[in-house]
Amino acid sequence: MRLLPGRRGVDAVFDEANLVSGAGRVPVMRLAEQVDLAGLVARRVRPDLSTGANPGGKVAAILAGMVAGADSIDDLDVLCHGGMGRLFGGVYAPSTLGSFLRFFTWGHALQWEAAGRDLLAALAARTPLLPGAQTLAHVDVDSLLRRVYGSAKQGAAFGHAKIDGYNVRLRGLSPLIAAISTDQAAPVAAATRLRGGNAGSARAAASLVKQEPHGLWRDHP
Repeated sequence: MRLLPGRRGVDAVFDEANLVSGAGRVPVMRLAEQVDLAGLVARRVRPDLSTGANPGGKVAAILAGMVAGADSIDDLDVLCHGGMGRLFGGVYAPSTLGSFLRFFTWGHALQWEAAGRDLLAALAARTPLLPGAQTLAHVDVDSLLRRVYGSAKQGAAFGHAKIDGYNVRLRGLSPLIAAISTDQAAPVAAATRLRGGNAGSARAAASLVKQEPHGLWRDHP
């Protein structure tokens, strides 16, 4: 099969006002409302009112975009397409969400970590995330290196990584990810800790595991 000459510039345009892509967002956002995602974020995150008002609502909008496959600020425009206005209220423009995300600094990381722990505890109280955890649970803490571009990124530093079997040094951030699993359940990402790109693999791992009582392994043993 081949494309005929003169057909390479064809564009597809959808003008149906009631069309909704990614309708799977509806049950996800319903669950987010049931566990009060917006309220959990609002209680933990303290942005400046000039650029960060209503953090809970904006985080919910970003979550809805990510569920639809958005991985950049411009991609969040998917929230305004077709019949999305018939399903969701409080939808923000990508530029507004971009300003909101750019406001946060390295110093806000612990606030976001706390909000994430609260959300996971609320989800675990409502859904059977970890069946069998009362008998035995496994906690796995892994160090990652995520590349960033530009020296102005807060916390960015050169760290070691292995690509195709070769040890290289990349500029990035090195988050810790803690996962919990049981003999009956797949791993669940339970907590994160943002670190500088040059952090050693074990740095902050102990304090992450001994997180405050909002951690999943304490509220839901």
